Amino acid sequence: MAAPSQVLAARSTHDLRLPRFGLGGSHLGQPPGADGDAGAIATVDAAYQAGIRFFETSPAYGEAERRLGTALGRRPRAELLIATRLPATRLPATRLPATRLPATADLESAIRESSERLGLTADLVLLQHDSGWGVEEVRRAGVVGRVGVVSGDWRVLDEVVRGAEPDCVLLTAGYSLLDQSARPLLERCRERRVPVIVSGVLTPQVLQAEKSSEPDGVRARRIAAVCERYGVSLPQAALAFPGRHPAVASVLIAASTPAEIRADAALVRQAVPQKLWQDQELIRLLSQPDH
Repeated sequence: MAAPSQVLAARSTHDLRLPRFGLGGSHLGQPPGADGDAGAIATVDAAYQAGIRFFETSPAYGEAERRLGTALGRRPRAELLIATRLPATRLPATRLPATRLPATADLESAIRESSERLGLTADLVLLQHDSGWGVEEVRRAGVVGRVGVVSGDWRVLDEVVRGAEPDCVLLTAGYSLLDQSARPLLERCRERRVPVIVSGVLTPQVLQAEKSSEPDGVRARRIAAVCERYGVSLPQAALAFPGRHPAVASVLIAASTPAEIRADAALVRQAVPQKLWQDQELIRLLSQPDH
């Protein structure tokens, strides 16, 4: 078993160092109340103890920012990297001219609000939704040090990478064991040295493959059968697969309990034999047309 420092070590591209795995915070905002606070804080603590130092959050995740800030408040901030999303309501309806940024005050307000909830003195990456508007302007305005873009549509991110220079992109769908439709984006990011963060790899088809009668469920079971011959579980392969592409710098793992993030962290520490990826049956199954 590899040491956490080896598995979770940062990959440096485009001068932004991203740990190979991070905690996606989409489940940390629920449920509300004291029980929700305790559960979220325990989950973040378990992630930290497992070696995770990269955390993604959003004001849209309910209480997630505040809970994350509370959990990380006693940790050394110099070793942490946090990515939070600019609320879509704070974005202009249309792309702004490159020569002006009238929304700077609103940006500063949104970032200040997130920073206060996070209690933030750690490195912060601001993620904009579905648009590359103002990437350079936001950077020049000095309201945040790092600017990335997040989308579940790889074509949107591809347009951003072609027209701007984000510090990173977060792809929430389109590159996993069962769907590699975002390969053109990854190739462009590789060429331009823009690091890609991938989330959404532990899909229901992966986690509940034996229960699904849908085509992707059947395909997942066939992939699982190949993986089992090499002593690898389907979730383990799903977590390892995206990072094999040189453009992918980090994979986010969403978790709602300490046990869940501990189990997932244990999976990423288990080495996947190179022979698995060279298996011709697996290559055929992975190369089937994307939906």
